[in-house]
Amino acid sequence: MSQSAASIDPAEIARFSAMAAEWWDPQGKFRPLHKFNPVRLGFIRDRIAAHFHRDSLSGRPLEGLRLLDIGCGGGLVSEPMARLGASVVGADASERNIGVASLHATEAGVTVDYRATSAEALAAAGEQFDAVLALEVVEHVADLDGFLAACGQMVKPGGLLIAATLNRTPKSFALGIVAAEYILGWVPRGTHDWKKFLKPHELAGSLRRAGLSLGEVAGVSYSPLNDRWSIGRDTDVNYMLVATKDA
Repeated sequence: MSQSAASIDPAEIARFSAMAAEWWDPQGKFRPLHKFNPVRLGFIRDRIAAHFHRDSLSGRPLEGLRLLDIGCGGGLVSEPMARLGASVVGADASERNIGVASLHATEAGVTVDYRATSAEALAAAGEQFDAVLALEVVEHVADLDGFLAACGQMVKPGGLLIAATLNRTPKSFALGIVAAEYILGWVPRGTHDWKKFLKPHELAGSLRRAGLSLGEVAGVSYSPLNDRWSIGRDTDVNYMLVATKDA
């Protein structure tokens, strides 16, 4: 795989490659994502189903839709999306991540088209999708506009893109960096660079430049009292964003 894509940050790829074997360990270094996953999966399923006029509570509401999970890591979202009926391409710049994801999907009996590649390479190949997911990845790329331009190019007319990331606020520094990395040890120190966190209007601006229109911004909050994540209005730390492409 070529590592020449402008959005790829080699240091970020190396950091996550080093942790690749732990993707599917719910008590390992990706424990926060395992805790977070049910909430974001429900959000993604419901928004895609509503957009394409599907019943989100049916067994396979995404049947017939082609979906890209860019920056898929070990496949924590790709696999569930495939189980919901979507034809899924899971792409990641780390070959080790793709190896772990492919092995797990094979063992689980789930079909996902995993590829060690970049958004730019996929776009250049003319790939098209009904929905593109960019989850916890935009804060790790080296060229945000270039990355999202490639993603926008791959969204079919009438399709949508869903992104999830962290806001750049004092609260996100306190909780997302100091607490998560140094006090609670939820993720390894140095996993995130607070300066690369994105305010919703910054991400929305980049999406507009990529030819997409902002649809919804929802906050994702953690409650230490019941150890649960939930969707709400508080976007100070984590948020998810839905953007659409005109038909």
